[in-house]
Amino acid sequence: MNKDLDYYLNLDWTLIEGEDLDFNGNPYHYIEIKEIPSFVFCAKTRDKALEHYKSQLKLTLMIMLEDGDRIYEPGEETEDDFE
Repeated sequence: MNKDLDYYLNLDWTLIEGEDLDFNGNPYHYIEIKEIPSFVFCAKTRDKALEHYKSQLKLTLMIMLEDGDRIYEPGEETEDDFE
């Protein structure tokens, strides 16, 4: 199976969602992906975060593929699972 960008974009990633405050005390919503510890996307609302995080995911995956980085798939144990 050819594991290209389209393959990875269509996986059922484990999303970690949360809310926090920015430096001015304004709330924002963030999305992290468990399998890609370096990934985080922020937006003013949950709806906007869910609507737009995939564009950032696409860029992240493109760089990871280009650099030959290991991409852990949903259901696989990641390096963080062993710490």
